[in-house]
Amino acid sequence: MLKRKIFNILSSWKDNPDKKPIVIKGCRQCGKTFAVLEFAKANYKHVMYINFLEDKQAGLLFAESLNAQHIISGLSALYGSQVPLVPRDTCIIFDEIQQCPDARAALKFLSIDGRFDILCTGSLLGVSGYVSQVSSIPVGYEQIVDMYPLDFEEWLWANGINEDIIGILKSAMNGCSVVPAAIHNRMRQLMLQYVVIGGMPEAVADFIGNKDFARVLSIQKRIVSDYKDDVVKYAIQEDKALIKECFQSIPLQLSKENKKFQYSLVRKRGTANMFRGSLQWLEDAGIIRRCYNLNITELPLDGNAIPDQFKVYIADTGLFVSMLEQGTQYDILQGNLQGYKGAIFENVLADIFSKMERKLYYFRKESGLELDFLIRYKGQCTPVEVKATTGNAKSLKTVMAHTEKYHIFQAFKLGDYNVGKTNNITTLPLYMAFLLTEV
Repeated sequence: MLKRKIFNILSSWKDNPDKKPIVIKGCRQCGKTFAVLEFAKANYKHVMYINFLEDKQAGLLFAESLNAQHIISGLSALYGSQVPLVPRDTCIIFDEIQQCPDARAALKFLSIDGRFDILCTGSLLGVSGYVSQVSSIPVGYEQIVDMYPLDFEEWLWANGINEDIIGILKSAMNGCSVVPAAIHNRMRQLMLQYVVIGGMPEAVADFIGNKDFARVLSIQKRIVSDYKDDVVKYAIQEDKALIKECFQSIPLQLSKENKKFQYSLVRKRGTANMFRGSLQWLEDAGIIRRCYNLNITELPLDGNAIPDQFKVYIADTGLFVSMLEQGTQYDILQGNLQGYKGAIFENVLADIFSKMERKLYYFRKESGLELDFLIRYKGQCTPVEVKATTGNAKSLKTVMAHTEKYHIFQAFKLGDYNVGKTNNITTLPLYMAFLLTEV
C-alpha cells in the first residue's frame, strides 16, 4: 500500500474532539477513495460507505429532508442490515459527494448532530457545469482538505527511501555540504523516473510492481482520456470544445521560448474572452496550475502578480510527459532531450511546488530577462531557476548583480548538480526541490 500524507491529516482530524465532517477534494484518480476507505477500516469498528455516483437511491434520501435524524434513520433503513449505525463507533463515508449537492448541504446538520464521524470525497467540486450546484454550502460546518497525486516525497517513500536518507539530504542542504555519491546517484535516478511517471497512484503502484514504463504510459494515456471524457460529460455545452482545445494546447504553449499562455495558440484569433472560462474549468478540476508573472520581485508575491500574464502547467508531471510524442519517456531517462527539456523540467518544478501548496510565480520583462519561479523563502522573495542538466542562468546573475533594483539577496539554481554555493546563489540537485519548505 502506498504511504500517503493524507493519512496524517485524517489522524489529526479524528483526534480532534470538535471535528466537523471532512471533505477530501482533488482531481479524479488521485487516490481519495482508497485513502478514506483504508483509514476508516483501520480506525473504526464499523464503516458505512455510500457512493453517490453509483447509488442513486441514497441521493433520494437527502432530497426528502436535510434533518439529521431523518438522514440517519434513512441510512439505517437502507444499509443497516450490512453496517450498523453505532454512535462513535461507525464512520460514514460519502464518496463522490459532488454528485449529490443535498448531501453536501446536509453536512451542517450532521455536524451539529455529532453522533457520527463523516468522511467525504469530491472531484470537480465547484466546477462549472458539474451537476447542480449546492444551494447551501455548509460554511463553518465542514473541513475541506485538498489532496493531490503523490508528491515527490511520497514517491521517494514508495521507492524505499526512508526518513534517515531524507534526513541526510536535509542536512546536506542546510549545511551546504555534498551529498554522498551513492545516495546522490540513486536520487538522480529517482528524479528522472518521477519526471516520466509522476504521482498518479495507479501509475506509481504499477511501476513499483512491474518496472515497465510502457505499462505506465498506457495508464497515463487512459487517465488523460478520462479527463477529456469528463469535459464532454460535465462541462456546459458551449464550453466543451473550448476546454479540450485549451488542454491540448499546453504542450505547444510550453514549447515556446516565452511560455506565457497565448490564446492565439489555442485557436487562431483566440481571445481571453473566448477561453478564460475554459482555463478556469481545468484549474478548478485540478488538472492544470497557473504560474503568474510578477510586476516586481518583492513580497507579497500575491499582491504583485499580474492577473492576465501567466504560464500554464499540467498539475502532474507524468500526465504532461504522456501527452508528448512517443519516445519522450526514453529520451528523458537517457538525457537526450534538446530544446524542449526546459519546458519539461519547469513543469516538474511546478508539480513539486504546487503539491507543496506553494502558489506559482515567475518574473519576465520585455527585455527577455526571466526568472523561472519565485517563492517566499525564509521571509525573502527568492528566485528558483531550474535546469534539466547544468547551465548558466544569465537572468539570475543579472538580477543578483543589481540588488538595489531587484531587492533579491538569495537564490537557488536547481539542476544536475550536487550541493554548492557561489556568492548568494545556492546550487542544489533538482531532487532537493521538495525540501524548500521554509517560508
